[in-house]
Amino acid sequence: LNHPGEIRAGYTPVLDCHTAHIACKFAELKSKVDKRTGAIIGDKDEAVKSVKSGEACIVKLVPSKPMCVEAYKEYPPLGRFAVRDMRQTVAVGVIQSTNRASKEGKATKSAKKAGGK
Repeated sequence: LNHPGEIRAGYTPVLDCHTAHIACKFAELKSKVDKRTGAIIGDKDEAVKSVKSGEACIVKLVPSKPMCVEAYKEYPPLGRFAVRDMRQTVAVGVIQSTNRASKEGKATKSAKKAGGK
């Protein structure tokens, strides 16, 4: 994390993942993590209020628009991301898990025609 202040829940920077650049909201700061060992610092049940520069954490991010990503273990190129604010990279990370949301969209005439065959 490389941010001049501290990051709290509700912070909405731009998330760059592969070729996507979409605003994502930090919905929840789940836990702080030791950067070297990856061990969780503090209680798992206790919510983290803020994260300062130089610290690492596990965060739940919610994109403002639908976004195509994968967990890092399944497909590494779509599992890495960079958090940018005012054109400066604030943080980098990997996606541990995703919640798949199926969203119904409009089907084109050609798609309907191809589906009928």
